[in-house]
Amino acid sequence: MNRSILIVICDFLLLSLLTFSADLSKMIGQDEGVVTVKADVLSKAPDNNGTELAAVMKQALAEEQNNREQLQLELTRARETARLQQVQFDQQLSQYRQLQQKQAELEKQYAAAAANIQALSQQLQSDSTENSQTREKLAARETELQKQKGLATTLQQQIELLNNRLQSADAEKRLVSSQVAMMQQQVAAEQAQNARLAESYRLLVTNSSALTREIRDGRGLTPNTIFDDFSKNRVQTTINAVRTGMFGVDMSRNKTGETVLVTDGANIYALCHLQDTPLTLGQSGTDWQGITGVLSHNRSQVPIHSLSFHIQDPRVVFMPITKAEATELGCKIFPVSTDPYKFQDAVLVGAQQGYYGQCTFQIDLTTPEYVKLISNKALYGKFNPTRGDLVFSRVGELMGVMANDTYCLVLHEFAESESLQFGPDLRNQHTSTILAELYSYADQLPPKLH
Repeated sequence: MNRSILIVICDFLLLSLLTFSADLSKMIGQDEGVVTVKADVLSKAPDNNGTELAAVMKQALAEEQNNREQLQLELTRARETARLQQVQFDQQLSQYRQLQQKQAELEKQYAAAAANIQALSQQLQSDSTENSQTREKLAARETELQKQKGLATTLQQQIELLNNRLQSADAEKRLVSSQVAMMQQQVAAEQAQNARLAESYRLLVTNSSALTREIRDGRGLTPNTIFDDFSKNRVQTTINAVRTGMFGVDMSRNKTGETVLVTDGANIYALCHLQDTPLTLGQSGTDWQGITGVLSHNRSQVPIHSLSFHIQDPRVVFMPITKAEATELGCKIFPVSTDPYKFQDAVLVGAQQGYYGQCTFQIDLTTPEYVKLISNKALYGKFNPTRGDLVFSRVGELMGVMANDTYCLVLHEFAESESLQFGPDLRNQHTSTILAELYSYADQLPPKLH
């Protein structure tokens, strides 16, 4: 049996039961007469209901047939709709999957964007701090810029003022330039005139100086002037010679004298006779262990570094000093005489006794390096010429040193025959040998020079 027919039959049976139960409830509560009548009616009802049931069933079958056709159409439509819905569902599922993929990609992009946002937030925070500092710097620079603008404005005003002044100055400059050109011409003319006058004056001064020197050299200085010059510039020599004799006896000697500083134009020396030192010449000589000394002038002192024996006469000795030491002593340096024979007389100064006088000299051809004292005139003190006295020319230059009481060694140069270096230990210089050799040399001099 078809499912649809079965449904119709079940519906009809259910309807019949409902109708029967309703009629039955109406018959309850009526009298027995009514029940009897109803019973008769009911006993006749099955015949009518069977015909009606068949009719109803046919009608139901027809309706069922129609319903079935409609259901078939609806089923066909439903299937088509279901197919369309399935297609649509597949499309929607595909779109949903695509959306899921897009969502996953978007989530990744979102995560990356979130990370970027966080990094940018940190950078923004850092940039905000830097921007805050930058804003402060910009504000300071803006303030400084305003100051600079104000200063620039002030400077511009000053420049304009200076330009105005420069224009005025240019006009004045042109005027002054023309005046200067005229003055330069005048100055040039005056300079040429002054140059001529200066040259004339120079020639006059030169001639006057030469004339004054010639007059002075021709007349010479007075002995008083020469002795005064010596007195103010004399230098004291102090020399100590040390040695020990037999049995440890101290045989040291000390000698002090006075002299002057002299120069040959190249070097400076302190000049004296050997007798003004502790040294003596002898056949055996003396082996000194040490020799020291100083030169003094006023309160200044300089050490004596060495002592040299003159090559012409070893009895005349000289001690070299430097220019700085001479400056420290602060005394005059006398030049050696360039023309010792210009005058017939000279001024002799006793370096030790303090006398002086005017002396007449002559040339002795047998002793060309010496001049001979032939007469004298005392001017101060007990005049008694002796060895070691200094002789000055009439122009105030040092002429020489008296070798004895009659002959004066004329100094032209300071050439040495031997030299001793001063110091506390002279044992390696063998002073006895040097002094013995110098004694032999001095002993060979002409007897009149002894």
